Amino acid sequence: MSNAGYDAVVDVDDEGDLGHTDLQEDLEFHNSNFNEPSHARKGGASGGNSGGSGLPPPATAGSGSGSSKRYLWTMSFYAQFFDVDTSSVLARCWAALYPRANFLDVLEGNPDLYGPFWIATTVVLILFLGGTISQYLASNGQGPFAYDFKLLSGAAGLIYGYTLVIPVVLFGALRYFGSESANLLECWALYGYANLIWVPVALISWSPVTILNWVFVGVGFGLSVAFLLRNLYPVLSATDRQTSKVLLILVVALHAGLAIAIKVLFFAAGSPVASNPDTPPAEGGDKPPGDAPPDGSSRFF
Repeated sequence: MSNAGYDAVVDVDDEGDLGHTDLQEDLEFHNSNFNEPSHARKGGASGGNSGGSGLPPPATAGSGSGSSKRYLWTMSFYAQFFDVDTSSVLARCWAALYPRANFLDVLEGNPDLYGPFWIATTVVLILFLGGTISQYLASNGQGPFAYDFKLLSGAAGLIYGYTLVIPVVLFGALRYFGSESANLLECWALYGYANLIWVPVALISWSPVTILNWVFVGVGFGLSVAFLLRNLYPVLSATDRQTSKVLLILVVALHAGLAIAIKVLFFAAGSPVASNPDTPPAEGGDKPPGDAPPDGSSRFF
């Protein structure tokens, strides 16, 4: 009856017996207000709900329409990207290390930046520590060892730059080639959680044995690129066949470049980002041995 725009009101006697109800006397029809706007209804319960859904308004709606807006310069705009609890982050980390389902399904439509930020930060610190240990073992105890903080800045630039820039480039390429399912936050979350595999790799790749370090880095590259391809393929396949192949090759090549950079920059004795310590001065003088005159004849010049 409510679909026809009427309410049915039935008068029930004290015994609750409906057997002798006279429909003409006890059954009355009233106009329904289900099709009226919510602001036109009267009553405390119905007037507080929005749209007649029977649910309270969202917590972010507030008392006015202006409070629900999030501006770029407000903290609430960035807080929405970190709206995730610890159990969800741990579940996503486990799904990244041991993938059994599509990671985009694990995100459940709520990609976060909390996990990717702290995973990238952890990788940066462990790369710095692992690279420092690798340099210490390569020095063979020759002279006092000094920490090289250029390794820290190099690790931050590499990991943060890769995690931040590559998803933006991939998202722009997908949008350009007509993929409507591409989402920038999902790309950031996918690449951020893919970095988790570099934490155990960096912990065990400080060995002075070069071939062993290459094996560890190769395993890390294989697991992480398989994770990326498994979850990116449904999105990349939304483009045409030739474009999806090119994008897949580009993803693999860029990730291989990251793996090689990690091995060469942080787990090699001659790291390009490492500072070469100054040559110690000669005994009894302030100049290194190379600057000392070879014989007495040089004193005339």
